[in-house]
Amino acid sequence: MRILLVTDAWAPQVNGVVVTLENTVRSLRRWGHEVAVISPEGFRTLPMPTYPEIPLAVFPGAQVARRIREIAPDAIHIATEGPLGAAARAFCVKHRLGFTTAYHTCFPEYVKPRFGMPLAITYAWLRRFHAPSSAVLVATPTIRAMLEARGFRNIAAWSRGVDNELFTPGEDRFAELPRPVFLSVGRVAVEKNLPAFLGLDLPGTKIVVGDGPQRKALQARYPEAVFVGAKRGAELASYFRRADVFVFPSRTDTFGLVLVEAMACGTPVAAFPVRGPVDVVTDPCAGVLDEDLGAAALRALRLDRAKVARFAERYTWEHCTRQFVSHLVPARRFEEPLVRAA
Repeated sequence: MRILLVTDAWAPQVNGVVVTLENTVRSLRRWGHEVAVISPEGFRTLPMPTYPEIPLAVFPGAQVARRIREIAPDAIHIATEGPLGAAARAFCVKHRLGFTTAYHTCFPEYVKPRFGMPLAITYAWLRRFHAPSSAVLVATPTIRAMLEARGFRNIAAWSRGVDNELFTPGEDRFAELPRPVFLSVGRVAVEKNLPAFLGLDLPGTKIVVGDGPQRKALQARYPEAVFVGAKRGAELASYFRRADVFVFPSRTDTFGLVLVEAMACGTPVAAFPVRGPVDVVTDPCAGVLDEDLGAAALRALRLDRAKVARFAERYTWEHCTRQFVSHLVPARRFEEPLVRAA
C-alpha cells in the first residue's frame, strides 16, 4: 500500500510527535508498505512563534496539491494541524478523498498562556479541522473522552511505543553527582510546567534534559539544577538509565512519550495524576501519581526498577503501527483530471 503522511513536525525537530511518526514510518516500511512524507523540507518556511524549532511552511497549498497528485496515495494521514496539514486537508475535502488525522498536542492549552486565546475558540477551530476525517487518532482514553465532550467525532485509539533496543535497564547511576538524581526530559517551555519540578525540596540533584525558550530564565532562577540541553539516541537513553527517578511535571501532554522511555530503562516515574500519566502509568509498581509531586518523587525512589522495566514492555511500536494501519481508509483513486499528464 502507498501511504502518504503529511506533517508539519519532522526531523530534525526533537519532540514526541516526531519520534512517533518516525517509528511508525519505520515499521510501515519494514512491513513492505511504500510511505511518502510531505514535511517542511523543500518548502519556504518561517519559524513558529514561541517554538522556533518548528518551521512553518508559507502558503504551501499549490505545492502540497502537486505532491499529492504525483504520489497518488492509496491512503492519506494528516498528522498535524499546521499549514501543511491544512493544505492537505483542503485538497482532500475539495476532491473528496478519504483521510485520517491525529490529535497529538493540546494546542488550546498551549496557545492560551502565550496569546490569551480562549479555549473555546481554539477548540472550535480544531473541531472544524478534524470534522471531515474518517478517524481522529488519539493516544489515550482520557484524550478521547475530553475531545468527545467538546464535540469531536470519529475518534480512534492510536497508542505509543518505545524503542526497547535503545531504552534498556542498566546498573550504572550518576557517580559524579550527589544522589538521588531526579531527572526531567522535555522542551524547556511554559507548557511543561518545569518550575513545579525545579522548585521541589528534594535531596540530591535535579537534571533537566532539553532546550527551549525558558531555559536561560530557569537556569538563572534555579542555579542548583543541572541543565544539559537536548539529547538524542544513546546519550538520551543513558540519562534515563542513570537517573533514580523520572519526574514529569507537565499537566498538558496528551501522552508523554518520555514516561515510557524512562520506564523502559527501569527508572520509576513521579507525576501529577492528570491526562497522560493516568493513562500511561497504570500500575503502582511503575510510578507514583500524586498532586504532591515532591512526595511522589520520594516514594518513587522505593520502587523496584526491574518491575518498572517489565511494566514498560507492553508498549511497542509494532502494536501502535498495527493500530495505525487498521484505521486507514482508501483515499479513492484519483479522477482523470487530477492525474498529471504524461
